[in-house]
Amino acid sequence: MGLPRGSRVKDRLIRDRYLYVLALPGLLFFLIFKYLPIWGLALAFKNYSPYLGFWDSEWVGFKYFHEFFTNPDFWILFRNTMAISLLNIVFFFPIPIILSLLINEVRSHHFKKTIQTIIYLPHFLSWVIIAGICFIVLGQSGGIINKIIVEFGGQPVGFLTEPNFFWALLTAQSIWKEAGWGTIIFLAALAGVNQDLYEAAQIDGANRWKQMLNVTLPAIKSTIIVLLILRLGQVMEVGFEQIYLMMSAPVASVADVFDTYVYRTGIQNGRFSYATVVGIFKSVVGLVLVVTANRLAKKFGEEGLY
Repeated sequence: MGLPRGSRVKDRLIRDRYLYVLALPGLLFFLIFKYLPIWGLALAFKNYSPYLGFWDSEWVGFKYFHEFFTNPDFWILFRNTMAISLLNIVFFFPIPIILSLLINEVRSHHFKKTIQTIIYLPHFLSWVIIAGICFIVLGQSGGIINKIIVEFGGQPVGFLTEPNFFWALLTAQSIWKEAGWGTIIFLAALAGVNQDLYEAAQIDGANRWKQMLNVTLPAIKSTIIVLLILRLGQVMEVGFEQIYLMMSAPVASVADVFDTYVYRTGIQNGRFSYATVVGIFKSVVGLVLVVTANRLAKKFGEEGLY
């Protein structure tokens, strides 16, 4: 007879104790910041008052859900959030893949490391610095670009105050800041591609371009799909700090998203229960998109996320 279940678990804990200690900080992070706050979702069904506390606040059911979905601002917030997120998926998401493929084709090890270092650097700049650079370069009165336009006899362009430019500006900022950092995962996947496949393709007469299309891309396709599914789960997360720093009165109609709305109504106005409703809505949308995308991936023969 084998050992009792409790003894087997105890033996595994003792044998792999260092691995569990190594995993402990990550487990504590998810426990404290991801699982324990789930209790706070009950605020959405209460008229929360800091004076009465979490348990003694009045239970109001779906009152704030009804208020949120019937609010005239809901569709404006939904439109802005989805538009910015879709632009990031369509234009930003492919850029790290393209950069990774290009870097992977570089044969000079020193040059490759130099390029990687250069494109990684913007990731370490805060959004405050990025916003400051944009004001210096694109400002209407003292911006470098507008000074050049005026020197050639043109009129200053309101790059930062024109609503038609705002979504494109945010997308360009995200690409410049994070595209290089996003290549890390794809370069790691490319490092694991079997080199024998390239040799076989060369024997068959495939040039570098055909090798990329028929060997490299299929080899990292599963990684691309997994990251795309994860990205869809964050479709409602468009970056509070970036938008808050770039938002101004002239572009408020296209800049106000769920994150800025939560900050304004939940923190500045103290409507914590109402803000919790917005957070639940964002989470549900993300969950539905992840499950749907994962099922579609499996339907088409891919591994998916789970």
